[in-house]
Amino acid sequence: MSDRLQRSLRATFIGMAANAVLSAVKLAAGIAGHSHALVADAVESFADVFSSLIVWRGVVVAATPADEDHPYGHGKAEPIAAAIVSAMLLFAAAWIVVKAFGEVAQPHPSPAPFTLAVLVGVVVVKEILFRFVRRVGRAVDNIAVRADARHHRSDAVTSFAAGIGISVALLGGPGYEAADDWAAIAAACVIAWNGWRLLRPALNELMDTAPDRQTLDEIRRLAETIPGVARVEKCFVRKMGYQFYVDMHVEVDPQMTVLRSHEIAHAVKDKIRDTMPSVNDVLVHIEPLGIAARRQPSPKP
Repeated sequence: MSDRLQRSLRATFIGMAANAVLSAVKLAAGIAGHSHALVADAVESFADVFSSLIVWRGVVVAATPADEDHPYGHGKAEPIAAAIVSAMLLFAAAWIVVKAFGEVAQPHPSPAPFTLAVLVGVVVVKEILFRFVRRVGRAVDNIAVRADARHHRSDAVTSFAAGIGISVALLGGPGYEAADDWAAIAAACVIAWNGWRLLRPALNELMDTAPDRQTLDEIRRLAETIPGVARVEKCFVRKMGYQFYVDMHVEVDPQMTVLRSHEIAHAVKDKIRDTMPSVNDVLVHIEPLGIAARRQPSPKP
């Protein structure tokens, strides 16, 4: 847990520091160089700074041990942070579109050539950041950090689109100034798509959506390897942060003693947790073999 927290925070803080510097550079260059796409890009980068702050708090809260009020821990803070970051992406995209459409029909000077050089540097830095943060997010299985990584990629995309728009405006000359604004609109569409892609898994985790079938089948298989387990009747799994919580009904011989069935339940729990470190807890309910079938309603004639 400590290593996971430290790696997540390090990736978040590095991204936050880089975003703060790049945002200031892009905003200053955009204003001085008359580039609306670059100014919009800077705003999106400032949103990255706030999103990194949200991810930071989400990661810290998620690492807080379970307490009386939160017996399952605080892991849900991670998908909550991811959902907020996704919402910020969608909001930033909407703001850029509204701002760009308002500028398309307005006469304004072409962007300065130096703004293109600024964007090239920004794209390189943001792509490096995206790959670094994504690698950390995958390694520690942190949805909030992965969302932060996607934010870096979105920033690189917007900067690249802004660069295309500025290039068209510079090469086309008078009459092509609006290319800068159309580039901002195109970039906003990409940002919105990334925001939606991030929002869906975060909402799924908040709604306790079951993990993939492979994980469920592996948990069932491990339980059924324990001597005395006749069948796994039910198996429910939910994700809390990077850990899983399992609730299962296990069928045993109806004539078995309470003590023996208790030992089997503990053996099932230990087997699953030892084999799958991502499983934090397993709640095993013992059922007499065959009683589940007798509880099923008989088919109507």
